[in-house]
Amino acid sequence: MFMHRTPDTPSAGRLLALGLVLSAAAVAACGRQNASEVVVLTEAAKPRRPAALDANHGSELSPRVLRRFAPLAQPPAAPVALVGLGRMLYYEPRLSRTGRVSCNTCHHLDRYGTTAERVSIGMNGQRGARNAPTTFNAAGQFAQFWDGRALTVEDQVRGPLENPREMGMTSEKVVATLRDTPGYVQAFRLAFPGDPDPVTFKHLSVAIGAFERGLLTPSRWDRYLAGDTKALTASEKEGAKLFVNLGCLVCHTGPNVGGSMFEKVGARIPWPNQADRGRRALTGNVTDDMVFKVPSLRNVAETSPYFHDGSAETLDKAVQMMARHQLGVELSDGEVTDIVHWLDSLTGAIASSYIAKPALPPAGRSR
Repeated sequence: MFMHRTPDTPSAGRLLALGLVLSAAAVAACGRQNASEVVVLTEAAKPRRPAALDANHGSELSPRVLRRFAPLAQPPAAPVALVGLGRMLYYEPRLSRTGRVSCNTCHHLDRYGTTAERVSIGMNGQRGARNAPTTFNAAGQFAQFWDGRALTVEDQVRGPLENPREMGMTSEKVVATLRDTPGYVQAFRLAFPGDPDPVTFKHLSVAIGAFERGLLTPSRWDRYLAGDTKALTASEKEGAKLFVNLGCLVCHTGPNVGGSMFEKVGARIPWPNQADRGRRALTGNVTDDMVFKVPSLRNVAETSPYFHDGSAETLDKAVQMMARHQLGVELSDGEVTDIVHWLDSLTGAIASSYIAKPALPPAGRSR
């Protein structure tokens, strides 16, 4: 078995637990990972069952454990004109060949950045190959897409726009469309003042990225991490302890509770759906077979169906599948319930004013 880690990922000792590789989720990079860096675990302890509560900390999680996580951090403030342009472009269907598909088509902002579909549905009803990850909190992850083929949310923009199943455009056609729309020409000038050529594909990517970097959803979990012990219920705390004691935090760690490494799905028991081989199709490396980005678990209770193949319709089933296929453990119904209760605490509020659909510029030639 191979465990891919970022260079600054702490050693997990002999813990085999690989955590909950749940989806739903996106799209940027807080860190970098060398895809060729592979740690081979030659020995692995059996998955541990939940341990007793730490007597020194009573009903609360140990501070030593909490250091593996961190509250969401606010990004540096971006210019209002730049964010406003990015918001318009996110909702703009004219960036697709049919004029009917926008970023919001597959990443509904009022549905936590996803859809209820197993895989994405793009231009002319064509279905994609993978479940659409959420755009919320995506900018804080170390790579984008399930196979990590883009590092930042800005890098990610080109993929959907040029995918024939999704938006079916080229960068040249996108720029031509924007330059033929007077309202966008003016918006680009305001967002990139002083630039003699403001309407470019690079600037489009920067604008959409600036908007997506503000798609943050702090939750009750952040309040707990900040010291508010009343932010979680007793059941949620039990679920968090179980999550930790099983070893799930080996992969699902950091501010996004995931989104910081690649991992093989089906580490203990082969994944049921073997059609998608993950990063191997991208890199050609056998060590990347069935390896995918570990997604963030933030808002996971709102982003079903789960996994790269959308194979789990409910969060309960997703938790059971992860325990079985990643850990070789069969959880009781009560254990699943406690973990799901804790995952509920990762759901944050959506800033309705930030995601509100803007008025889009009317069509018309600018020259």
